[in-house]
Amino acid sequence: MKMEAVAVNKKDIRKLSISQLKDFLVEKGEQGFRAKQVYEWLWKKSVQSFEEMTNLSKKTRELLEEHFEIRAVKVSEKQVSSDKTIKSSFRLFDENLVEGVLIPADDRMTACVSSQVGCSLTCKFCATGYMDRKRNLDAAEIYDQVVRIKEQAESHYQTPLTNIVYMGMGEPLLNYANVLESVEYITSSEGLGMSPKRITVSTAGIAKMIKKLGDDEVKFNLALSLHAANDEKRNTIMPINESNTLEALKESLQYFYKKTGNRITLEYIVFYRFNDSLEDAKELWKFAKQFPCKVNIIEYNPISEANFTNTDPQTLDKFAGFLEEKGMIVNVRRSRGKDIDAACGQLAGKKKEEIAE
Repeated sequence: MKMEAVAVNKKDIRKLSISQLKDFLVEKGEQGFRAKQVYEWLWKKSVQSFEEMTNLSKKTRELLEEHFEIRAVKVSEKQVSSDKTIKSSFRLFDENLVEGVLIPADDRMTACVSSQVGCSLTCKFCATGYMDRKRNLDAAEIYDQVVRIKEQAESHYQTPLTNIVYMGMGEPLLNYANVLESVEYITSSEGLGMSPKRITVSTAGIAKMIKKLGDDEVKFNLALSLHAANDEKRNTIMPINESNTLEALKESLQYFYKKTGNRITLEYIVFYRFNDSLEDAKELWKFAKQFPCKVNIIEYNPISEANFTNTDPQTLDKFAGFLEEKGMIVNVRRSRGKDIDAACGQLAGKKKEEIAE
């Protein structure tokens, strides 16, 4: 029973700062510089056990094992799409599951990661929005998703990971501190060393937190999931808009750009006969012209919980063409991984009950 109690009380070592780890090691009679070695194993080399820390003595590794644990995120299930997209179900230390996706393209290799277990925003077109929000992910759990997807890019396609998007399960700005901390580890020279310009954080639109991103002068890119450019329609599909109106979002995005100089991306899913008319395109242009931005028009990926369908190709072309005529930067994003429910809006951890058994 005593041994079980020790195991339960082990601390997550990645919750410690390097100075806290140094203090612990010195207190236990170890040399202080060992803290830097341990930190390198944890964040640069991304080990999942103390046994892998081969430049530490067996005694030091046993000391760490006695007091700490590495709550590494594991790949529970992996599916490969016909278009080479890979969706992973990640098992967390407490048996919760989140999903992440590797999206290969000719010019980039992108990891899409989750920031929460479930979501509290109830967007009507998104499978995750029909789940309960169970908890926030901590910085290490977000970081680990990137590491696991990076490993997949290298093993499956012999290509390094180039981009990261926080567009998986959850609302990143409702897990603000952990998301920013994860970016620090991912971009640090003591971590993965990726450029913040290769990272995009996507939000459904939390105005005050967008302003906080500006105050914190973040270096990564910001994307707003817009999907409708008038309040009445947006309220219908995204209840968060009732407390974060388009006017409030406009002000926060202008503030963000003023503070960071980063062009904003507007994400816009085109739903058949809901937000795909030329009048809708005009409303989008009027909203978008108020700050430097580009528009990603996204194909809708049907989910069983909702009755929306994707617009037809001709209507989509007219919609995009109107914006281009107005001088806007427009990209039409085609669905990836739809056959394995890995496309935008489809992540929901559907295999949870099956995996847990």
